[in-house]
Amino acid sequence: MLLAGGRGSRMGNVDKGLQPFRGATLAAHALRRLAPQVAAVTISANRNREAYAALGATVLADELPGFEGPLAGLQAGLRHCATPLLATAPCDSPFLPEDLVQRLREALLAQDADVALAVTIEADGDGAARKQPHPVFALMKTAVLPQLDAYLARSGRKMGGWHDGLKVAEVLFNDAAAFRNINTPEELQREDGAQRLQDLADGLDPHAMPVRRARQVIDGFVRPVRGVEKVALRAALGRVLAEDIISPISVPAHDNSAMDGFAFAGAQLSPDHPTRLKVIGTDFAGRPSGLHPGPGQCLRIMTGAVMPAGCDTVLAQEHAAGIEDDCVTIAPRSVRAGDNRRLKGEDLMAGHPALTAGKIVRPADLGLIASLGIAEVAVRRRLRVAFFSTGDELRSVGEPLAQGCVYDSNRYTLFGMLTRLGCELVDMGIVQDDPAALEAALRDACQSADAIVTSGGVSAGAADYTRDIMARLGDVAFWTIGMRPGRPMAFGRIGAAGHDAFLFGLPGNPVAVMVSFYFFARPALLQMMGAAAPADVLAKACSVEAIRKKPGRTEFQRGIVSIAADGRREVRLTGAQGSGILRSMTEANCIVVLSDEQGNVAPGDAVEVLMFEGLV
Repeated sequence: MLLAGGRGSRMGNVDKGLQPFRGATLAAHALRRLAPQVAAVTISANRNREAYAALGATVLADELPGFEGPLAGLQAGLRHCATPLLATAPCDSPFLPEDLVQRLREALLAQDADVALAVTIEADGDGAARKQPHPVFALMKTAVLPQLDAYLARSGRKMGGWHDGLKVAEVLFNDAAAFRNINTPEELQREDGAQRLQDLADGLDPHAMPVRRARQVIDGFVRPVRGVEKVALRAALGRVLAEDIISPISVPAHDNSAMDGFAFAGAQLSPDHPTRLKVIGTDFAGRPSGLHPGPGQCLRIMTGAVMPAGCDTVLAQEHAAGIEDDCVTIAPRSVRAGDNRRLKGEDLMAGHPALTAGKIVRPADLGLIASLGIAEVAVRRRLRVAFFSTGDELRSVGEPLAQGCVYDSNRYTLFGMLTRLGCELVDMGIVQDDPAALEAALRDACQSADAIVTSGGVSAGAADYTRDIMARLGDVAFWTIGMRPGRPMAFGRIGAAGHDAFLFGLPGNPVAVMVSFYFFARPALLQMMGAAAPADVLAKACSVEAIRKKPGRTEFQRGIVSIAADGRREVRLTGAQGSGILRSMTEANCIVVLSDEQGNVAPGDAVEVLMFEGLV
């Protein structure tokens, strides 16, 4: 439970949780930290409930009359909590530890406590170290509700006093700053300007961020979006599983035959002489005969049929030494005891995970889930991505071309790549090179999407305003990467009207758009989707030609991979590598990745390639 139900007296009677902070609100930042640690989040709020509900959480008002404070919110939370444990955190602490609940839970269980509290060691006014408990950062059993009710009935109102008499586990956290809250407008302004996103760049030049470091900055900042829905099995294709799928049955459900043949007890086999068995019946898949072969007997059995009682071996029909109307002869050492029997649960045992959360559902997964008799699965909500192109020279398909104008191809390329990812798309069209129009578009996109992808408007040109607008609306980590093509690329997070979104400002050249999307935007969007799939899988191939390359920046070149006569994978370039030659991307089936330290490539040298096919 995020506690946001106070009077806001220190903030001019405005809810602290709704104060703007780093492109969003204080509550949104605290929620972003708390939500991944728990099964569900509820917000305690007495006013502006719609604004809090827009953050994606259930909102509960206090039920204690005449008092607005954290204990009133806690009481309402305990009364309505659907899980055996309830965690609490305040809405004005956007830096709360990412392992808060895990550590509190470990202590609660290890000490068999009723409540676990966070504690830090801090210096008092004389500089002496003292223990500082943080009672609003707590985890408790919902069974403590009667104790809290009794305390409130006695007019108790102190957050740290209600659990007297309960067993309390104190958990020491080293980072006291993680528990600091923001109480005044001055503190809010100071913190808002302090630890910015660009600090993740560790002082590196945002004008020329190395590719590896840029990837690390993005990976370290984006987080999966919240929201889960149940969908019918067929609708789950391409979606991200929100939870493990636990098998309700064993697969196979019984020991069964792996092939057509004869089932019998393997102990009867002779190692030196033929074994002759009488055939007493036939078992079909789904239609067992109910017969139980005894000594000297067997059953004809079909693939998938349940193994008869007392039988542990199947002789494949084609391996029989002789077959008569009612007898089969088995040659010595043609089959061993236990052969050709599939054991119960060999594929999957009941109660074990069949698929894990984060898996992108593929056709084979649909079949596996169906084999378990499961008709609906929980998947993460689709990631909402807004995208648009910028430029006065751009025209939409179907419009006449004036001199100096070009058709907007980037939006169609982005549409294809985003659709392939399974995102929910918001196509915002073409935005002119005008500061007011760009800012309005970005503000609108913030309120309708989790991420924004733009093409154009991030280079050093005089009409490129995107970077400045990003800095005004939020944080910019970098806007130039040491790579070719695609050097001008911006990444940051912007906010408007209480909503925020990650922004990927891609270059305007068509090839650079695709390269920067594949290597930067796509991995981040997969992470936001909650997908456990690898962002990219690089393969090795031998270059059939020399490639000129200076160390110092990463280069991405279009290539064609084929299989040589000796079975090795080899690659050649598509030809001219200009960043505006979109045709080269249609001819290519891979991108050749030449890292910062890579120099010239000689024929026969191994290089890394990213194959287009197989990308989600």
